[in-house]
Amino acid sequence: MTTQEMTQEARHEVALKQYLDESPQLKEEIKELSADDQRDQIQWAFEDEAESQGYQPWELTLKYTSTPEEFEAARLALHKEAAEVLGVEWDEYCEMNNLVV
Repeated sequence: MTTQEMTQEARHEVALKQYLDESPQLKEEIKELSADDQRDQIQWAFEDEAESQGYQPWELTLKYTSTPEEFEAARLALHKEAAEVLGVEWDEYCEMNNLVV
């Protein structure tokens, strides 16, 4: 299934699963928690990981669920869409969001 064929929610679930698979320490730390608490802890850790890499959580989701080429193209397209919605010039938007294009 390609990035375009997956819903945003489905992509995020796949990304969270891959993130957890790559995080054995987190898996160990949360194993005794309820399913809901595990889900919350995974989400928070994922958000922290995104921030540590300089991404928004949706960008890290894209990174986990697409090829590097798809990631860059989709990331830029979504940022351009956000700039348009906000009514901000692209160069200004890039500067505000530390985007290098």
